[in-house]
Amino acid sequence: MKIALGPLLYFWEKQRVEALYQQLAETESDIVYLGETVCSKRRELKLGDWLAIAKALRAQGKEVVLSTLALIQAPSELNEVKRWLDNGELLIEANDMGAIQLAHEAKLPFVCGPAINCYNADVIALLLARGMQRWVMPVELSRDWLQLLLAECEQRGLRNKFEVEVFSYGNLPLAYSARCFTARAENRAKDQCELACINYPAGRVAQSQEGQPVFVLNGIQTQSGYCYNLLNDISGMQGLVDILRISPQGDDIASWINQFNKARNGETITFKPSHRDCNGYWHSIAGMQQQ
Repeated sequence: MKIALGPLLYFWEKQRVEALYQQLAETESDIVYLGETVCSKRRELKLGDWLAIAKALRAQGKEVVLSTLALIQAPSELNEVKRWLDNGELLIEANDMGAIQLAHEAKLPFVCGPAINCYNADVIALLLARGMQRWVMPVELSRDWLQLLLAECEQRGLRNKFEVEVFSYGNLPLAYSARCFTARAENRAKDQCELACINYPAGRVAQSQEGQPVFVLNGIQTQSGYCYNLLNDISGMQGLVDILRISPQGDDIASWINQFNKARNGETITFKPSHRDCNGYWHSIAGMQQQ
């Protein structure tokens, strides 16, 4: 079982992003996803900057994957995806069907990201025919669902043709919208957002009237208000999951990678979930709950 560091979902200053990956280069992560998946207006780092980070990480023995936008809304964004596909050496994580089609046309393998609605073996077969090598399970699916889906893939001779990656730590990316919630919260139009997201390096928490953190607003992306944490569930992933995805949440992410590394190696972890943790989706119960 490998550990992957998912793409950074928040908008940070360039120096902080570079410092993050310098720090994480020496962690026990095996795979690192780089790139902007939320909003094309977030341009602190250009493609050349991401490729420079990728080169440094590969020198440390990491597998690097370039992640693309989850919601492509304009021809300019589609052209940018083409530029990423044409990088010449790195695998792409496709988070939009348009990116999958471009990869297929270019005869390039890809990772199917969690933003793609893939819920059954028929869609798995379709994606494999287009070049998928790895499937990142949609975050709302459960262990039971995964087990049944992989059993069907086994019957159809598909299971050994792709890797399974599961989002295992971080605020869950739940939905994307053409509207920008962060800009709206500051009474700005989306086109005049003034890159407001950079003022919220962990997103903006939306609470219920009772003060419960229901969602985190991150530009056009809506995340879970609680932190999804499957650290105590790793033993039940054996034989089902090939890769654990950890989403960068802040400056303490290296310590979480260390915890997950110990757990995957069979060490006993005494992790007590806090009132801000959840794992409900994995256990087929309400997502905000903790089992």
